[in-house]
Amino acid sequence: MTPIDQQLSLLNRGTIEVIPKEALRQKLEWSQQHACPLKIKAGFDPTAPDLHLGHTVLLHKLKHFQDCGHDIIFLIGDFTGMIGDPSGVSETRKPMTKDQVTDNAMAYERQIFKILDPDRTTVDYNSRWMKLMTAEKVIELAARHTVARMLERDDFEKRYAEGKPISIHEFLYPLIQGYDSVVLDADVELGGTDQKFNLLMGRELQRDYGKPPQVVMTMPLLEGIDGVRKMSKSFGNVVALDDSPTEMFGKLMSVSDELMLRYYELLSDRDIENVQSVHPMEAKKDLAHEITARYHGAENAKHAREEFQKRFGQKEFPDQPDASVQLSASDVDLPDNPSIWIIALLEKTGLVSSRNEARRLVQQGSVELDGQRPTDPHAKIELSEGKLYKIRVGKRKFATVTYSP
Repeated sequence: MTPIDQQLSLLNRGTIEVIPKEALRQKLEWSQQHACPLKIKAGFDPTAPDLHLGHTVLLHKLKHFQDCGHDIIFLIGDFTGMIGDPSGVSETRKPMTKDQVTDNAMAYERQIFKILDPDRTTVDYNSRWMKLMTAEKVIELAARHTVARMLERDDFEKRYAEGKPISIHEFLYPLIQGYDSVVLDADVELGGTDQKFNLLMGRELQRDYGKPPQVVMTMPLLEGIDGVRKMSKSFGNVVALDDSPTEMFGKLMSVSDELMLRYYELLSDRDIENVQSVHPMEAKKDLAHEITARYHGAENAKHAREEFQKRFGQKEFPDQPDASVQLSASDVDLPDNPSIWIIALLEKTGLVSSRNEARRLVQQGSVELDGQRPTDPHAKIELSEGKLYKIRVGKRKFATVTYSP
């Protein structure tokens, strides 16, 4: 089995919280001493037919545990899916039908083994025990928690304060998720930061049922390709696992440089310092290739990269651009470490009529600087003496910029 410190280094990468932190080391030490793998649980409600990269933040962490020699329980919440997770919502979710949940669950089983080793993964369904629960047992479970404690949860508290309805069945959701950990004897449970309340419920209920409490690990919610909101199909900013190779590669190439590094941290095992030493455009291509290969195979990823190069990487830059600008020390901030706001840079090229237009075009992704499309209008461009910067605005406006102090 992998040495403890090496396991911790890998397992802690990208996590937000480990609760309690010292207990994770203790469980890993126990596992090693007894030559017994830990049971690592993560639950997914099959609320949509396809998984996206946001879901794979958890799947990738499960794979880390698997690589360290531990067993994975991929729990499909086919029972809780019919309740609807109240986490992060401002109103009661619309219940799903049993047929919808079943269809989506089958799609999940097909997709997760693009990441996880099927020989070290148990796929389970919480309907297996919940459909056998008598009314007496449900009442016994509900008696282990108070309404006051439930209302401490942020989303419930906010809805209650705003006078928005909270259905009684929504209180059952965290209880059932916690009870899943009791049934499965989970040693560690993973979830997004929005799941913290539910994950801690598992610890509490395991104690109540006389079992060792699980360690809780929370992972960040991955931003979508817009770089603003969490990845969600409802926001139209997802990279779905079932996207075609060409579509997946292209979507990943559209993310900002800053978001690219976050994707590397959460979706790849590559060393971040190594990534930062590579030109951002090449690093982004490598990321897109790695992720596309993971879900579609190396050959399809290679073809998608070639297609992207053909369509976007070989656009001819005119020999006579619309403008050629020479910047001097008076145009930049801190001549010893020269840089210029991207809005100011566009204004100096004359390709925009105003700073407001420049800001809008940057936010829309209509500005290309040396093959990249910055979307932050507050970004600063670092300048190097003698380097030729190529700028494209829209499809037909071109400028070159050089800097000489």
